[in-house]
Amino acid sequence: MSLQQTTERLHLSGITKEYPGCLANDDIELVVKAGETHALLGENGAGKSTLMKVIYGVIRPDAGSIQWEGEKVQIQGPAHARDLGIGMVFQHFSLFETLTVAENIALSLPPEQSRDMEALSQRIREISTHYGMALEPDRHVHTLSVGAQQRVEIVRCLLQNIKLLILDEPTSVLTPQEVRELFRTLKTLAAEGCSILFISHKLDEVVELCNAATVLRNGRVTGRCNPQETTSEELARMMVGDDTPLNQDYEKAVGGDTALSIEGLTFAPEDPFGVSLENLNLTVKAGEILGIAGVAGNGQDELCALLSGEELSEKGVISLLGTDITRMSPEARRQQGFAFVPEERLGRGAVPNMSLVDNALLSASHCGLKNKGWIHYGKVRDFALNIIDKYNVKCANEDAQAKSLSGGNLQKFIIGREIEQQPKLLICSHPTWGVDIGAAILIRHALINLRDQGAAIVVVSEDIDELYQISDRIGAICDGRLSPFKPTNEVGIETLGQWMAGQFDASSAQEAAHA
Repeated sequence: MSLQQTTERLHLSGITKEYPGCLANDDIELVVKAGETHALLGENGAGKSTLMKVIYGVIRPDAGSIQWEGEKVQIQGPAHARDLGIGMVFQHFSLFETLTVAENIALSLPPEQSRDMEALSQRIREISTHYGMALEPDRHVHTLSVGAQQRVEIVRCLLQNIKLLILDEPTSVLTPQEVRELFRTLKTLAAEGCSILFISHKLDEVVELCNAATVLRNGRVTGRCNPQETTSEELARMMVGDDTPLNQDYEKAVGGDTALSIEGLTFAPEDPFGVSLENLNLTVKAGEILGIAGVAGNGQDELCALLSGEELSEKGVISLLGTDITRMSPEARRQQGFAFVPEERLGRGAVPNMSLVDNALLSASHCGLKNKGWIHYGKVRDFALNIIDKYNVKCANEDAQAKSLSGGNLQKFIIGREIEQQPKLLICSHPTWGVDIGAAILIRHALINLRDQGAAIVVVSEDIDELYQISDRIGAICDGRLSPFKPTNEVGIETLGQWMAGQFDASSAQEAAHA
């Protein structure tokens, strides 16, 4: 171990933060050394986000102390954290799409560093090239891939001479090739003495990249280890305890009759930053899971909106079990056996201020929960209670507001609500995004069980590992075009990465879509 990796850069002692009814951080001790890549692991609700906000100055702890490079400090806010040398790249980027790379970076710098835009552009080129993630300062952000946008965020931190870089789920939106590029950059940073705090649910990546890890459960530190001296299975067990089954081996299935058929689907969105879809063709069979990979912003939202009925196509045909549903409303499609789990949980999947009982009714009213305009609230309550019990949804009770649940528990409730309707076709967007390993396993089991009952399922996700685990056939979407779809065990990770980057023949892909 080098001398720099024995020097403490950040030392948290006794950090405690309590909210009404929730002890988010309970006497947490965390040490991050210079040049160390340190993973922070834990299930949803374990206290990771709260702890990051403490370090970055977004919130103040109720108790405990922070030492930065050997001196006790009170971090007054994010600006103070950046002055100390702490940078953070959030899971959701904070970039203005209509501004250039240089203009976005200038917004976060002090005036003396941002007045000369030409000099700033040169610094951006030099630093981004040095770390192997070259950027063109004059490019507008809306023209960049998600991976390139992440590089903008990282370079913005590097221009501020940071000593600690915090990354929140940094690989969730990247292609496999972009993940490798990011890891090369992070390893270079660490070799130069920068500390990295890496938050991720992808344990294989933690084992590959990190040389220290702290595990949180229920707001407390429950374990510490060197990931390179352990396995992803052992890390998972530290996170979830001994009661959660970790087996995620699923047999692949061959579908039966056609459930969903898309022919010549074309759509031009009104949103100037939306993605046009041109002549899409696709077949999904009953009793199979079809996985659609892709970097965010390549037409996934537009495709899901057309399938759900929230948008109507300009031309083309969508058929469900032989019935043309192209012009049907969302409610009419549900009556035909359609179900939908949207990417956005709060707002589209559930109404934040409504109870779980009322949210259960929203998309399942056609399942015997109403009659001639009258709502059977007893049946609705029983329906909600069944979801809570069957899908292990942690909540105060069935009358709890949707916004009071953690992300993972709300996702379990939404997916349970859709699956319990026994749909013939389920469209599921990012089913386990930001969800801890325990909830992810439960959700994947539920999807496999629904498949085995004969339903057709389409999973749209940026999580490549997940798609390989549960998909029977797999392909990708890039710039509004669909790649070929082939049995999952016939598609290597390199091939899928190329498809995600648009390296496929669209005409032959459309022919293969009906195979």
